[in-house]
Amino acid sequence: MTDRQEYIDKLKAKLDEWSADIDKLEAKTEGASADARAKYQEQLQSLREKQVEASARLDELRSEGASAWEEIKDGASRAADTLGEALKSAKAKFG
Repeated sequence: MTDRQEYIDKLKAKLDEWSADIDKLEAKTEGASADARAKYQEQLQSLREKQVEASARLDELRSEGASAWEEIKDGASRAADTLGEALKSAKAKFG
């Protein structure tokens, strides 16, 4: 397996894991008060937007040729890191 394919596979697995985490956080909002639920929904919306961005970068990695993947990899890594940090922050707030 190439470094490129390994990176894509690892990033895909991480995004899948984070998607499941976001779904769990979303389930937690169902029992919250209306005010808390509104705040949680705002955070969840932000997480979903970051998730879409990271997924788009993953798709870009898959579709680009081997020569351009190093450049695209940096953008994908930044998008994934942003999503990961936002998810960590949201988990702390959702308690």
